[in-house]
Amino acid sequence: MMKKMNIPTSKTSLVLFLCQIISALDVPLDSKLLEELSQPPTITQQSPKDYIVDPRENIVIQCEAKGKPPPSFSWTRNGTHFDIDKDSQVTMKPNSGTLVINIMNGGKAEAYEGVYQCTARNERGAAVSNNIMIRPSRSPLWTKEKLEPNHVREGDSLVLHCRPPVGLPPPIIFWMDNAFQRLPQSERVSQGLNGDLYFSNVQPEDTREDYICYARFNHTQTIQQKQPISVKVYSMDSLNDTIAANLSDTDIYGAKPVTERQPVLLTPTGSTSTKVELRGNVLLLECIAAGLPTPVIRWIKEGGELPANRTFFENFKKTLKIIDVSEADSGNYKCIARNTLGSVYHVISVTVKAAPYWITAPRNLVLSPGEDGTLICRANGNPKPSISWLANGVPIAIAPEDPSRKVDGDTIIFSHVQERSSAVYQCNASNEYGYLLANAFVNVLAEPPRILTPANKLYQVIADSPALLDCAYFGSPKPEIEWFKGVKGSILRGNEYVFHDNGTLEIPVAQKNSAGTYTCVARNELGKIQNEVHLEIKDPTMIIKQPEYKVIQRYGHASFECIIKHDSTLLPTVTWLKDNEELPDDERFLVGKDNLTIMNVTDKDDGTYTCVVNTTLDSVSASAVLTVVARPNPPFDLELTGQLERSITLSWIPGDENNSPITNFIIEYEDALHEPGVWHYQTEVPGTQTTVKLKLSPYVNYSFRVIAVNKIGRSQPSEPSDQYLTKSASPDENPANVQGIGSEPDNLVITWEPLKGFQSNGPGLQYKVSWRQKDVDDEWTSVIVANVSKYIVSGTPTFVPYEIKVQALNDLGYAPEPSEVIGHSGEDLPMVAPGNVQVHVINSTLAKVHWDPVPLKTVRGHLQGYKVYYWKVQSLSRRSRRHVEKKILTFRGNKTFGMLPGLEPYSSYKLNVRVVNGKGEGPASPDKVFNTPEGVPSSPSFLKITNPTLDSLTLEWGSPTHPNGVLTSYTLKFQPINNTHELGPLVEIRIPANESSLILKNLNYSTRYKFYFNAQTSVGSGSQITEEAVTIMDEAMASRQVDIATQGWFIGLMCAVALLILILLIVCFIRRNKGGKYPVKEKEDAHADPEIQPMKEDDGTFGEYRLFSFVSSAPF
Repeated sequence: MMKKMNIPTSKTSLVLFLCQIISALDVPLDSKLLEELSQPPTITQQSPKDYIVDPRENIVIQCEAKGKPPPSFSWTRNGTHFDIDKDSQVTMKPNSGTLVINIMNGGKAEAYEGVYQCTARNERGAAVSNNIMIRPSRSPLWTKEKLEPNHVREGDSLVLHCRPPVGLPPPIIFWMDNAFQRLPQSERVSQGLNGDLYFSNVQPEDTREDYICYARFNHTQTIQQKQPISVKVYSMDSLNDTIAANLSDTDIYGAKPVTERQPVLLTPTGSTSTKVELRGNVLLLECIAAGLPTPVIRWIKEGGELPANRTFFENFKKTLKIIDVSEADSGNYKCIARNTLGSVYHVISVTVKAAPYWITAPRNLVLSPGEDGTLICRANGNPKPSISWLANGVPIAIAPEDPSRKVDGDTIIFSHVQERSSAVYQCNASNEYGYLLANAFVNVLAEPPRILTPANKLYQVIADSPALLDCAYFGSPKPEIEWFKGVKGSILRGNEYVFHDNGTLEIPVAQKNSAGTYTCVARNELGKIQNEVHLEIKDPTMIIKQPEYKVIQRYGHASFECIIKHDSTLLPTVTWLKDNEELPDDERFLVGKDNLTIMNVTDKDDGTYTCVVNTTLDSVSASAVLTVVARPNPPFDLELTGQLERSITLSWIPGDENNSPITNFIIEYEDALHEPGVWHYQTEVPGTQTTVKLKLSPYVNYSFRVIAVNKIGRSQPSEPSDQYLTKSASPDENPANVQGIGSEPDNLVITWEPLKGFQSNGPGLQYKVSWRQKDVDDEWTSVIVANVSKYIVSGTPTFVPYEIKVQALNDLGYAPEPSEVIGHSGEDLPMVAPGNVQVHVINSTLAKVHWDPVPLKTVRGHLQGYKVYYWKVQSLSRRSRRHVEKKILTFRGNKTFGMLPGLEPYSSYKLNVRVVNGKGEGPASPDKVFNTPEGVPSSPSFLKITNPTLDSLTLEWGSPTHPNGVLTSYTLKFQPINNTHELGPLVEIRIPANESSLILKNLNYSTRYKFYFNAQTSVGSGSQITEEAVTIMDEAMASRQVDIATQGWFIGLMCAVALLILILLIVCFIRRNKGGKYPVKEKEDAHADPEIQPMKEDDGTFGEYRLFSFVSSAPF
């Protein structure tokens, strides 16, 4: 089944507006079509109903209309025909109904005052305009009047009347002085809606002689001025002076002082009044009161609320303004004037009436012969308007009869119309407050089908989006529309298509296979027509990498990516927005092909950044938020409260956290009394806390500051708080880290950490130092010293324990009793050496030493440990002495053994042991001798291979640098290496230890050999040394090779090869310059001679080819 549905025409790409929705036939506003179709007249432009004109200028009464054929125009004036041909001052514009009355060339505007109506007529009907009332504007002069000066007592109320001349339209009123400066207005002095100037109470400064009321007539651009009004305000003091000058001393005189008065309404008068306003107008209600002090005005609506969003207060709340009033705004409005002495009120009963307004205005009706239709005219108002109909400007009751027409109140029903039924109908809705007049035509047409969509129109849509193919048409009767795809395609049906009443074919989800040519066919009983359109399907535009959320520190760089994919036939444009607006005009914003970079970001760069990609067919966007973070701003407004001797409360206001929450606050203090300018850490609190109770010390002049901390860092410190000086007190604590250590064998040095300035708690800080020998003295020896950190007790025994204490005191008393510590008098060197020193040799490089501990009394100090001195005397294999280098090992504490690593094999050593205390080392124990056993030797010092012949090589070597024992023999191993670097069979020879050379015979000629050589002791074999060497080539073979090299054929062959190589190099060079690429393979043999270097391509040089008789692989 085919689906049919009505859609808004805005959904189609061809913008067509319908003349009449209710009719059976829609006429698109196509200019070419409208030029060809017959159409009754339609009024398109007319002057306002109440038309006030400038009497000095020509009067232009507009009346424009359209129709087919073009209409003719006529006018009535005050209900009778206005023959413009008989009035030389009146002309009608060509092809228009607009009248021009020539006032500037002798005519008078007053002569043309009246009610005008225009009629536009053609063969299909007549349309009429509104009744247009023409009135010339008036700006009459002020009548002459004698104005008496106003003498007013201070505090009384006053009204200066303006009473401007009656003008058309009414003038705008304002008050100024002789210097053309507006008079200042206030709650006390203000202008009313009628133009009068009201004084709630006069003051001496109100005295002046130039209160002038001005009336401005906008239509004539004139201003009229009233004669100046004089006001003289008498103060109580001046009145008393005047009375005193005219009465004798015996008279009782004196004006009463200015008295305060309750409010009294100056306007409106009485307690109630009424007001009628029309719907849609602005309602203005006014209350102005007298009184001293100046009353304040308040407005309420009884039984309801003042309408929100439509209520305004003007003139210092003396005027209530409600815009766009409706019937719901009817009710009682109360104004209340109040001062300190009382109040007064006034109730205004508001009734909202309504001139007629449309509910359903009649609309043009286009029908085909034989069709039915209706014209509906519905209006509302207060009171309800009456409805009357006219046909072609004539009341329908006396208009020519039409059998297809039937009037039913506010509706005209048409049945089975014919072409002669065409006419223009007027609906008039009126009540006592105005009228509405609407023209609506009935146009009966018989037309064959027409397709208004251009032929071969190309539509491009994005895949998976709706495709709307237009087929705007017209015909009478209304044509039927069919769609086909392709040249010979069948009629389109099915759920994949939607067919709209305006002819549009909709493909709800267009796919790639939807592309092609589509044919629209329109037919009615008068004919048939078709049109082709083309559809192309494009790939959608996508953002494949969207911008991502960024958190950037202030002055950092932010970068957003926006990588897109689009149809190759569409040209995308990428636009970046900030908070849905254009990017700031700032060179810090760098827009790249697929990114946006913001340099040196600041706080104002915070926001949402959107990448918008537009093509001619689609638009996509992606957004990301940039959050600029920074260290917090410093706290401010530090306040100290709750001051006590040992505590105080500090509060503050946090600064801006700059998009990174404050985690904690650090509180620091300054002691201006002891350390001015130095800030110390006091405490810290969580970032949600803005007040803290701080503990204080006596005798400190405190200032505090606060530092805010977030993830980015610390803020700058706040401004310091006010200073707070605490009272003095005796010290709360004693010095810390008290120690007693002698610097000499006969003294005791007592040290401590002095109290800091704020710890002194008061002036006169001193220390009481006390000591006694432990377990010997019963009484303490004490001394009071100044604010120092050390005291030396002399004449003490060597290294004996003492009990020590140090107590702080100041001018107000002592600190609490201090705790005692144990110290010792000075140390001396130990008196004895360790005894019974024994050595146990573990192997050729390691030994263990034992000793007996010395008695603690002989240490004469704190036992630090023992030191072992040991040194090599000589090697047992060479019996030669060498420079003695003593080594020292220290063993901490009361240890009685230790290991001696790193000894040399087959050597003689000596050692001794000493005890150590804080003063130094004691005497050494007797030297102990021990020997290390043999070990394996080091490698021979060298191996040389000389005198190569066809079948022999000579080997020479040096003995090991470190034999580590008695050498027993040497071992030689060797094996040949063939051309493929494979190793042959291994031969082993044992050589006596006293030999230093050897000749190897019966070797193969021109052969490379590899040699392995080491030495042995009774313990085993040492590390080996390796060498390689080559025997020389056979002389006859060498001679034959030389002969071949001198042959002509060989030389020619080599030249040919060289030429081919040159040609190949030239070809490669040319191809390389053309961008050719050549695979290059590098191959190295693991056994290749390290002296043979291949050609280096990067520097263009050739390595040397060098053949040696041997290559050393061991260091010399």
